[in-house]
Amino acid sequence: MKLLVDSGSTKADWIAVNDAGKVLFTTQSLGLNPEVLTKEEIIIRLNDTFDISNNKEKVTHLFFYGAGCGTNRTKVFLTEVFQNYFPNSKITVHEDTYAAVYATTPKNEKAIVCILGTGSNCSYYDGQVLHQKVQSLGYIAMDDCSGNRFGRHLLRAYYFNKMPADLAKEFETTYNVEPDPIKHNLYKEPNPNAYLATFAQFLVKHKNTEFCQKIIAEEIEIFVENYIKQFDNYKEVPVHFIGSIAFYLKEELQNILETHEIKLGNVLRRPVDGLIDFHILNR
Repeated sequence: MKLLVDSGSTKADWIAVNDAGKVLFTTQSLGLNPEVLTKEEIIIRLNDTFDISNNKEKVTHLFFYGAGCGTNRTKVFLTEVFQNYFPNSKITVHEDTYAAVYATTPKNEKAIVCILGTGSNCSYYDGQVLHQKVQSLGYIAMDDCSGNRFGRHLLRAYYFNKMPADLAKEFETTYNVEPDPIKHNLYKEPNPNAYLATFAQFLVKHKNTEFCQKIIAEEIEIFVENYIKQFDNYKEVPVHFIGSIAFYLKEELQNILETHEIKLGNVLRRPVDGLIDFHILNR
């Protein structure tokens, strides 16, 4: 049994397949970002998902693509956790960008591949190797145009009384906006970036309002300047996107990329389905 996993900070999609590519089961767990979770917290999340804990002895290969797996330190840490949990499995850990590349980019083609979900990322794929010019410093310092970044904008706008009155009224009935629960989630609970990203649903819902349009446009522009334009050939290759933010803001992305003469490529909400074909073709 092979397990293919695409994990963000918020959630992880799991697909179990046999050697012929037949899907044995699909499931979902909370996200397994090694930058923000301890070994104990990861084990709890694995145990809380029945299909995973019930089949851990049967897994022969685990291909894990995850947020927070861009350094050797986090790869080694997560590999050790998984090796103990799936004792009969060969473990492979890649950063989540590889899942995005394999799902969106035809074999041997060149492209810039971006992730816009709870967090954000951008890499260049030369058809063989992934190249990244910006090393992420995490959600506090970076993650432009991400769900957690949009959540931060909304909270600040609400608390600084910059949000239009009608939106503010709906915002406070949709979420618990009392300061103590917010501060508890931001500073006491795991995955504060995922907590911030929950507010992005509100922005997507109201994306046609002038207030939200301004936030969206500014963040996309910042992402283009800080990430995509790091690569000199950004006008020559397609730019693919993975993630819920990209998926629900595809039209806004298209409009702004056109102003920079950038070709929008594939936009997928999640890459995990494309990973099946990749791993079967390359087994």
